[in-house]
Amino acid sequence: MTSQATDQARVIPLRPAPATPAPAPAPREPLWRDLIGDVLRRERLAQERTLKDVAEAARISMPYLSEVERGRKEASSEVLAAAAQALGLGLGDLLSLAQRELTRHSARTGRPSTTAYNGPLCLAA
Repeated sequence: MTSQATDQARVIPLRPAPATPAPAPAPREPLWRDLIGDVLRRERLAQERTLKDVAEAARISMPYLSEVERGRKEASSEVLAAAAQALGLGLGDLLSLAQRELTRHSARTGRPSTTAYNGPLCLAA
């Protein structure tokens, strides 16, 4: 080693740096279970009711209703109908409110609807 050598290490990158930055990913579409859960929670809180109260009225477990509200569980149509009824809603009302949330989300992200149909949303199980 010579007296002119420096103490700096030479760094060799494993991957070359990209020439241009990667484009930002498109906003993620919300999951249906998240939309349904948000609507159930919002309706329950608007009525100032507890999870326990609504779960008992719907005859489902309180932990399960909590997971449905948080979008952790994909509830069956029977469970959704029972939860909606416990809140004084019909299943169609619940689905309609969730559709409005989806429409709002699409409008916020600037994503146009890909279908010409603008009527109510209907899901069959």
